[in-house]
Amino acid sequence: MFVFVLDAQSGVPTYVQLIQQVKNGIRMGLLRPGDRLPTAKEVVGALAINPNTVLKAYRELEREGLVAPRPGAGTFIRKGLGSASPESRDRLFGELRSWMDRARDAGLDEDDILALFAGAKDAPVTRRA
Repeated sequence: MFVFVLDAQSGVPTYVQLIQQVKNGIRMGLLRPGDRLPTAKEVVGALAINPNTVLKAYRELEREGLVAPRPGAGTFIRKGLGSASPESRDRLFGELRSWMDRARDAGLDEDDILALFAGAKDAPVTRRA
């Protein structure tokens, strides 16, 4: 079962954190079409948050077409995100983890790593011939 984790220090609203975690779960292959999300009651019990917060997140995901509620059954993942194959995604994830280990070994802290990642993400795309 998919488990949500909240970061109270992030400054990101709780419902947005839930949305981001579902989207990341879909992108990472942890959630696939047909998978059931935890019920609002389960999330409320695990995180001690307002039920309306969970419902707001699930409604937004439904509005985006990512989930579909089934009365009496729960909320289910409707479609995937991204077009990379699971194999490509797994390979790239492994490469990124190795890069992060090397960055830490070189003395970079989390903020340094995030700054490098943001810079690389926003840099002009270069294609190898």
